[in-house]
Amino acid sequence: MDIRKIDDTISVTPQISYGDVAEAARLGFKTLVANRPDQEEFGQPSMADIEAAARENGMTWVYMPVQSGNVTDADVDRFGEMIRNSEKPVLAFCRTGTRCTILWSLNAVRTTPAQEVFSKASNAGYDMSGLAPRMAQQAANRE
Repeated sequence: MDIRKIDDTISVTPQISYGDVAEAARLGFKTLVANRPDQEEFGQPSMADIEAAARENGMTWVYMPVQSGNVTDADVDRFGEMIRNSEKPVLAFCRTGTRCTILWSLNAVRTTPAQEVFSKASNAGYDMSGLAPRMAQQAANRE
């Protein structure tokens, strides 16, 4: 498992397996979020299996699938609400972790300076510079 910490509230990781869930719980994650649609790719672990593992390990499960390359403002709103209301720390996963980081970035820039958001994403290994125009739009909607 390639866990990349963004900040104290959230880390992201590429696709996890059923067996990775116990390790995530052992590491202290309280909420597990799937931003990847079930059966997006052949051979991908079943979300039902990962959900069962999350519950078996005392984690809150959130299934919030987002289509790759099509993150909507509604997706960002839902992600932000989830972050605000979930027990932390949160571990979010998708195919590579990028989708989760995009969701986090577009939501975070509503309350945090863009340069800080870019820096946190970069420190986690994700380049969000291509999102600059959209982040500026989101920042205009500061909460």
